[in-house]
Amino acid sequence: MRSPHLHQGIRAFGRAQQGYATKAQHDAIFANPRSAGFLAAALTEASVPTLQGIPEVVVTGRANAGKSTLLNAILGRKDLVLSSSKPGRTKSLNFFRVGPDPGKLILVDAPGYGSRGRPEWGQLFSHYLGSRKELRRVYILFNAKHGINAADKLMLEDLNAQALGGGLPWTLQAIITKSDTVSTRELATVLPKLQKTIFEVAPTCLPPIVTASLKHPLFGVTEVRKSIAEACGLLKVDANLLH
Repeated sequence: MRSPHLHQGIRAFGRAQQGYATKAQHDAIFANPRSAGFLAAALTEASVPTLQGIPEVVVTGRANAGKSTLLNAILGRKDLVLSSSKPGRTKSLNFFRVGPDPGKLILVDAPGYGSRGRPEWGQLFSHYLGSRKELRRVYILFNAKHGINAADKLMLEDLNAQALGGGLPWTLQAIITKSDTVSTRELATVLPKLQKTIFEVAPTCLPPIVTASLKHPLFGVTEVRKSIAEACGLLKVDANLLH
């Protein structure tokens, strides 16, 4: 069982968000996990699917950031997004529907970058970011225990530069994963350090959401779902709830 002090520390850090939707709005979007489904896998630029203009978000991260675990938690499924004991096994852009066909939004799982990534995966991802009109937000994951390395900084710098360039329909937000792998004592310094580094490297990045999605009770998944729905224009954020 997780320490209540761990949850208190994460909650205190996570208050700087964009706002909060009503529970009814959130439930309407993610109410039926069984309606989520795999749509397509793109290994090349030519194979990126056309999906009726439905809004999309994409999730990227270093090969050990825990993307598959988080995505399954977001979708409310155990194994819809395949995971592996060997990090870096995702080789394509994988498209998942949220909600009954044709879907309310599309969640895209991108190949991991870093030492286990491949150049062609980066080319595919860059093409997708630069050309996808339906894309509304890019989420970049950071493992709380491993921190931010040189590959992470390069990716952040590139995403920040694209966001600053203008003309693209998406915003950038960080998600800190596996927060429950860091001790309560360390968490008080680890999280602010991560946030400071993220904002120094990528000033356009929205405040990070802190998550723990491997063991129950899950933490931060609701906040990620709300962020996704807001980015896709599927709910209204009440700014008064920030105060």
